[in-house]
Amino acid sequence: MIGAGMGGLSAAIRLRAAGCDVTVLEKNPMIGGKLSQLSQDGFRWDTGPSVITMRPVFEDVFHAAGRSLDDYVSLIPVEPMTRYFWPDGIQLDVTADAGRLSAELERRFPGDGDGYRRYLDYAAEIYRVTGPVFIYSDPPRLSSFLRVPMRDWLKADPFRTMSGAIDSFVTAPQLRQLLGRFATYVGGSPYLAPATLNVIAAVELIDGVWYPRGGVYALGEAFRRLAVDSGVDVRTDSDVRRIVIDGGRARGVELADGTMLPADAVVSNVDITTTYRNLLADTPSARKTYKRLARQEPSCSGFVLLLGIDRETPELAHHNVLFSADYRREFDQIFSQHRPADDPTVYIAITSKTDPDHAPAGMENWFVLVNAPALDSSFDWRTHAPAYRDRVLDVIERFGFAVRPHIVSETILTPLDLQTASGAYRGALYGASANSRWATFRRPHNRSGDVPGLYFAGGTTHPGGGVPMVTLSGKAAAGMVLDDLS
Repeated sequence: MIGAGMGGLSAAIRLRAAGCDVTVLEKNPMIGGKLSQLSQDGFRWDTGPSVITMRPVFEDVFHAAGRSLDDYVSLIPVEPMTRYFWPDGIQLDVTADAGRLSAELERRFPGDGDGYRRYLDYAAEIYRVTGPVFIYSDPPRLSSFLRVPMRDWLKADPFRTMSGAIDSFVTAPQLRQLLGRFATYVGGSPYLAPATLNVIAAVELIDGVWYPRGGVYALGEAFRRLAVDSGVDVRTDSDVRRIVIDGGRARGVELADGTMLPADAVVSNVDITTTYRNLLADTPSARKTYKRLARQEPSCSGFVLLLGIDRETPELAHHNVLFSADYRREFDQIFSQHRPADDPTVYIAITSKTDPDHAPAGMENWFVLVNAPALDSSFDWRTHAPAYRDRVLDVIERFGFAVRPHIVSETILTPLDLQTASGAYRGALYGASANSRWATFRRPHNRSGDVPGLYFAGGTTHPGGGVPMVTLSGKAAAGMVLDDLS
């Protein structure tokens, strides 16, 4: 297993539960992949994913090993799920209580309370149709599409964009922006991604948001402990130089120090494009696949500020979003102009609201994220990061939060840092973008078509990005390994 991200650990746990001897090799000192944590100056930040949905997906991993999730980590519901702010002064708390929320929306935006309820029903129907075929199963084939009755397939709404569908239910610009934001959960634009991805809203708005006590990294650490308790050999600071191919088949890996580790199967939890480029560079068919993958439009990346703030801000919740004035322009700058937005939407997660020991008494830990384009030669983050940091702080202060005088600890993370730390190709958070009609249904397969014995897990392969999807990718990869070895 190359990489101890959530996909790799998920696969390792399942393979070990089936009786396989499993070794996980992680190049970094910490497990987790993009899911990581930083401690500095008395503050602690999750540096990657900050929203956990689909709790049963994680429970299933522990059940596969004969254990209980609750024995390893505590998942607590977050309320409100998110606090939203708009430049016109409107503020809205989104809660998992759909009835209460729709009543509040009707009061603020007459007519849209009913529209919101109808939108949730619509999104839930997409989930009903797509879940069994595209989320909880192996990568779809033509037969997968044929198994879905045409009337159900049309309910998946693949021919409109997310924004086109949303606009048919609600009229308030603020609510359209709020629902369109779910496209960013897979690194896409609501104005380009297919309406099928409104399924993401169903998962969060209906089922709710969870927070692992200790931080989202605690969920990754729980996976690591479960793997070790199950007998998996988890090794950190173990950098893989290449996948060893013998007789056209994956036979193991070579570490950076020259150590050779033989294996009957290899699962790469590294970005699939990076795997083909760096770990299979000597394989002719793999080079062709790399070129094909590299031509795909990448998903967006992220620009992050980790801020230690020397005061408390009761106006902010655990999860907060400060929306831009022109959402369409923001996504156009990211995906069409390939440059950071000049008026970005700002996401702020403050885990010390729920975990007080993540910041010194009377202080807060701010994880500040804005969407950014994937790495491109036309924009140098090493030169522009300080200025863009100031732009992001300007946005926060325009919303009335005087942040600059209160920063006592700070770290900047750019798409370049993400690429270096996790191996994400061009710093893209989710691999290929979802900004085309069929991209959602054509994620790279979990079984290599070039190299027998090689499999893939992680957010750049089926079924997609986000912590639950990545965890499911490990289940898919493990199942294929077991099928092929049996």
